[in-house]
Amino acid sequence: MSRPTTRSKNKRHRQVENDDTTTEILRKIHLTGEITDDDVNQLYMITKPVCQGCRVNTKDNPNCFCGLLPPPNGSRKAGLWQKMSDIIQALGPDPCKDLRASAYSPAGLTNLGATCYANSILQCLYMNKSFRQGVFSVEPDVLNRHPVLDQLARLFAQLHASKMAFIDSAPFIKTLELDNGVQQDSHEFLTLLFSLLERCLSDSQVSKARTIVQDLFRGSVSHVTTCSRCGKDSEASSKMEDFYELELNVKGLKTLEESLTDYLSVEELHGDNQYFCESCNIRVDASRSIKLRTLPDVLNFQLKRYDFLQKTTSKKKITSVFSFPGKLDMRGRLSKPSQVELIYDLSAVLIHKGTAANSGHYIAHIKDENTGQWWEFDDEHVSNLGHHPFGEGSSTSNSKSNRSDAVVHSSCTGGDGTANGNHLDPIQLQHEESSVGSHIEMFSSTDAYMLMYNLSSKKNGASTMEIEGDAVFLHDGISLPSHLCEEITNLNSSYVDACEQYKLKEKRELDHITERRQEVRSVLSEAPVHSVEEPFYWISTDWLRQWADNISPPVLDNTSIQCSHGKIPLSKAGSVKRLSAGAWTKLSKYHGGPTFAKGDHCLDCLIDVAHTVVCADSYRDRRKLMKEIAEDVLLAKCEDGAYYISKAWLQQWVKRKNLDAPCEADAGPTMSIRCPHGHLMPEQAAGAKRLLVPEKLWLFFYEDAITVKPDDSSGCSTFPSDSEECPECSNTLSEVACLEDSRREMKLKQRQNHEKLATGKSIPLSSNCKYYLLPSSWLSKWRSYVTASSKHTSFMEPEILDGVINLLKCEKHSRLLERPPKVAYKRGSFFQKGSTTDRLTIITENDWKCFCEEWGGTEENGISAIIELCSSNDLAECCGGMPMCEQPLDLQNEVNNENESRQPVIRTCPEDCLTCS
Repeated sequence: MSRPTTRSKNKRHRQVENDDTTTEILRKIHLTGEITDDDVNQLYMITKPVCQGCRVNTKDNPNCFCGLLPPPNGSRKAGLWQKMSDIIQALGPDPCKDLRASAYSPAGLTNLGATCYANSILQCLYMNKSFRQGVFSVEPDVLNRHPVLDQLARLFAQLHASKMAFIDSAPFIKTLELDNGVQQDSHEFLTLLFSLLERCLSDSQVSKARTIVQDLFRGSVSHVTTCSRCGKDSEASSKMEDFYELELNVKGLKTLEESLTDYLSVEELHGDNQYFCESCNIRVDASRSIKLRTLPDVLNFQLKRYDFLQKTTSKKKITSVFSFPGKLDMRGRLSKPSQVELIYDLSAVLIHKGTAANSGHYIAHIKDENTGQWWEFDDEHVSNLGHHPFGEGSSTSNSKSNRSDAVVHSSCTGGDGTANGNHLDPIQLQHEESSVGSHIEMFSSTDAYMLMYNLSSKKNGASTMEIEGDAVFLHDGISLPSHLCEEITNLNSSYVDACEQYKLKEKRELDHITERRQEVRSVLSEAPVHSVEEPFYWISTDWLRQWADNISPPVLDNTSIQCSHGKIPLSKAGSVKRLSAGAWTKLSKYHGGPTFAKGDHCLDCLIDVAHTVVCADSYRDRRKLMKEIAEDVLLAKCEDGAYYISKAWLQQWVKRKNLDAPCEADAGPTMSIRCPHGHLMPEQAAGAKRLLVPEKLWLFFYEDAITVKPDDSSGCSTFPSDSEECPECSNTLSEVACLEDSRREMKLKQRQNHEKLATGKSIPLSSNCKYYLLPSSWLSKWRSYVTASSKHTSFMEPEILDGVINLLKCEKHSRLLERPPKVAYKRGSFFQKGSTTDRLTIITENDWKCFCEEWGGTEENGISAIIELCSSNDLAECCGGMPMCEQPLDLQNEVNNENESRQPVIRTCPEDCLTCS
């Protein structure tokens, strides 16, 4: 059996014991007027032991300094004791984290929302040394005339020599006026960019810059059509067209070689597709193909990954595996044999991640021409992939990394067919007299979107670049022009300065935090006073807590614990702590004050508190006795009543808790039984119920009411038992009572006169009898009025009858404006059909006359109605000249008697006003 928990229970007992001890000391001080040192020590809790084990700082012990510091390995959410990482984070972003890892590491580009397609293309162009050098060689005046070219040169310069790990691409994107939030196709972007750069560079006088786009990326093809009859080519076949990339099919094809073969395949033209040969002058069968005439130094292959679906008019991505070689021999692909080798090295793979054509994410895997290492460019993030385009050790296994699923087939295998720990099957491509060799390294991907190959003969040797201080030293033959070099030097200088400033700021902050924490620990460890005889100083607990929590300590402030006499009152005993002289000396450097030493307790306030406590005890005991008397009054057990008070007020007073002093609710014991004339309100009035209480209870109530509201005499008027009720209020109540009796009799009489109308029952009608029409809204209001039981029903009285009837008539023609109600004839009787929804209700002549007498109506002013039965022939003849509202409203009424061929018709007087209807 577990031991019961007694911690909280004992704590409550100790609190009660302390309160009792304090009360006894204060009673002694009040009686004797003497205050001893022992009294002060107990009242101010000076004698309590130094606390060392509680979790929070207690108010009941001025010697408790627990909870002002977190646990040894703990922290807080804010202030001096929060985690160091949070304090450093509050200093702002660290620019040193954006520092480029080394001079050999490429920089990334910021993604402005959906600009990954542009970032990938720009990185591919920048990593091409020849293109980069061509951009850098453009004259400054040409750059000034073409903002796009100028921003591209600045962007390349920062990628080339900036010390930052990623560059802001916003100026270039903004100059192109691209929408940051719309994903575009990278192939379309490259095509448009080349076109724009060609126009801008045409103004340059530097030859290698003026034609850099054409020299690197432009090749030529011919579309050859050959007649099968005469064997001649068409005239258009001799024309060459420029291309900057070859668009290859991937659907149903597995390798780049198959796609190239498909691209250059011969198409036979038969039947409806026959070709008109100008030499033969007839339509003949022919063959059509694409011939490669010249190839550029940088050969781009655009893989047609998107298939257009005619049914949905949308594009679907083709995610089949596609293989491509690390080296590509294009000499056999030209229309005429080449005398030089055309071996291309894979230099970049543009990858599209995702399944949709207009969304997803673009990244680029690019080979560094200097080192031969591959890098993954994913916007701001640049990762080293080693010497393989998809990372070292890529295999056919399902990889969960962020890289594109790549398959590397290598000839570098061991005897067991393994390479780099991966099981790979080498693919052998046979090319006759190929200088590439019999084994070619192959790569595969399901997301490759564009392939870039560089001509091997154009590859330069390895070179390095170093960034030292403000100067840029290049060893690969590429140098920045002076205007760009100066700009990059200034940017690097400001960036380095920002990093140094941040480091200094961080060091100062951490040093300050460490120093403050040591100071707080030192002061609080020295703060406790272990004996009563030792000198000590009082200090505000709130200030001490702020000083121990805040990074920047406040000025010492003890004003919140000071009384009007300039001392420490007893009421602040729970808001102060005792500090040793040594701890106070350390805190004195925060200036402020005032200083409260050992003997600075306020004796004047202590005497006042003793008097207040004794008075409160006396009042509490007295109020408890009065409450017992009041309960007897409410139970009618008290026979010596002498004064009137409100019964409701007394009931509420008894329910309240026993207090130490009067409160606001104790005012106004006779307010609700005092009339406006200052006399006793008649008990028949609403809320004026009263009770007689004994004289001593009344004097207690009167004393409390005057204490709470000394200026309000109306709430504590005295009404002895022989007080007479106010004659004016009595007469008024009598008149009201008579009026209510009269109204009650009138309502009863009307309910008797109109029994069926009052209960809402339908009235049986007869033909050829005179009836009257009343507005249903007025009748409903009348019914609510005569059946209501409340005394205050004057606002529910219906209007004068003549005025209501006049509203139903047209002023110009004095005819009826409303449609008469519908009448049904069934089993020999007539009934008003839909009486609850009709705007008019049929009443008897007797009811009408009674209503005229009761509600100010004139009999001659009423709207009379007669119900007649008409045969079908008479009805048709009658309806021909009858006003609209007098025609039968329902000719399909069910008739179950011998008169089933006859229908009821209502004739009104006055008749319906056709013009107004």
